[in-house]
Amino acid sequence: MRIFNRAVSLALLSLLATASSAFASQDVPLSFTFQGSGYGHGVGMSQIGARGQALAGDTATVIIQYYYKDVTVEPVKDDQLLRVNIGHLLAEISLRTDTKLGELQLFNGDIKESIDLVPQKNVPAKVSLNFTLLGNAIFPSATYANGRVEALPSGKAWTIRWTGTRYMQGADAVVSVKKGGVTTKYRYGQIQVKLVKAALLGYRIEVTNTLRLHDEYLWGIGEMPSSWPLEAMRAQVIASRSFALSKVGKTKSSCDCDIYSASQDQAFVGYSKEIERGYGHLWKNAVISTFQDDSTGLAILYNSIPIAAYFFSSSGGQTESAQDAWGSAVPYTASVPDPWSTDPLLNARYLHWERPISQALVASAFGLPDVVLMKITNRHASGTVGTIVGRSSTGKKVRLMGETFRSRVKLPSAWFDLLGPQISNATPTPTPRPTPTVIHRL
Repeated sequence: MRIFNRAVSLALLSLLATASSAFASQDVPLSFTFQGSGYGHGVGMSQIGARGQALAGDTATVIIQYYYKDVTVEPVKDDQLLRVNIGHLLAEISLRTDTKLGELQLFNGDIKESIDLVPQKNVPAKVSLNFTLLGNAIFPSATYANGRVEALPSGKAWTIRWTGTRYMQGADAVVSVKKGGVTTKYRYGQIQVKLVKAALLGYRIEVTNTLRLHDEYLWGIGEMPSSWPLEAMRAQVIASRSFALSKVGKTKSSCDCDIYSASQDQAFVGYSKEIERGYGHLWKNAVISTFQDDSTGLAILYNSIPIAAYFFSSSGGQTESAQDAWGSAVPYTASVPDPWSTDPLLNARYLHWERPISQALVASAFGLPDVVLMKITNRHASGTVGTIVGRSSTGKKVRLMGETFRSRVKLPSAWFDLLGPQISNATPTPTPRPTPTVIHRL
């Protein structure tokens, strides 16, 4: 009888364990769905807001002083050379010029502004100059139109110059840089290719474009459509110049750069912006309109120092302070009404959005093995999520700032609600959202 009872007990325990395991697996959803409005971190100038104000007749200075508090717009020296990262953590990259009579010159090492040096290789038009990472060295090569490949000595750093720049006489060459299947055109300055040791990844290739901030860099900023009103573009130019001035000369070893060309800092797309069909000249003219002379341009100053002028696409109706978004105060940022972002004609794309996010990405954001329940625990005055808590199937809870969470799971903004699934007995009450106020239309 004891043997029988023991066998029954073991069988029951096994069934309970199986049932418990099955129940737990059912409680772990495959994905979560979020809805929200706006795009970006919400700090500083709303680009949709700048557009709306410009359409209403406001000037760039008025727009800037609306979004940044206690600032002035003044001319400052901006002819410094800026080192812009245009290729980060790469294993290979290729450059060429198709300009008739154009030529690339390859120099061994990072030669900075040195002149009268003898190039390692002269590369004619329509010949690709390739750099490939192998172990702890980069191997360059030249690929000719007939398919012939010429291997060049390996190394750790190179500088590439081309005709038509301040460094070389000759045809005004345009350089095409191909990385990961994407080709971007560059016209100014010089390009550096360097081996850098990256944390957890080993060695990688970093590629930078060194050029003049005043004009060559700003002509390539890709943060705003070139078809938008002039005063909105001028506000963007002034903000972008200020942001770049706050970074110049502060070279980071991780990217071999002063500033990134992507969302880490601000989008720089090189000559591709300037030659944008139908509109590129409008952006270039907007940049030129902010020049005071050949070496100074308008910038945003706080206590007489150019600010890191943060900007973003659109909000949920009210901008965010740096304190609420990132947990650290920035004196010239403030939370101000941004009704233009809630205008369906101005912000049709991000007035309302909905996104499914996978269980794997949500769990990774919280640093948990899985997430069965999330709860928004507070909101800021702007309407953004202040904190959000995730709970795993084991009961462990992790709390994140709303901006941190949205950045990790790649939601468009922190103006969001959780639609589901709901793994609880209680039905949550959706947080009321302000009724959009439309005050400017196209």
